[in-house]
Amino acid sequence: MTTKLTLTLDPAVINRAKRYAKRHGVSVSAMVENYLAAVSQPVEPAKPAPVRRRLQGVLKGADPETYRRHLERKYK
Repeated sequence: MTTKLTLTLDPAVINRAKRYAKRHGVSVSAMVENYLAAVSQPVEPAKPAPVRRRLQGVLKGADPETYRRHLERKYK
């Protein structure tokens, strides 16, 4: 089932969208639908990188400030 939607857009944007749609063999309606579907999807949190997963928890109880100072001295 589809529902009609009225949008108010800059005429130049509409013309560019129509040219793009024609070149790519798709309708402007399909482009708008695909865009809205993409931006309205819930964002899934990124999975930690494998190296982070391996190191996670290694420094339990460590003082972050001490480690920060160590990195500052090391990379001066």
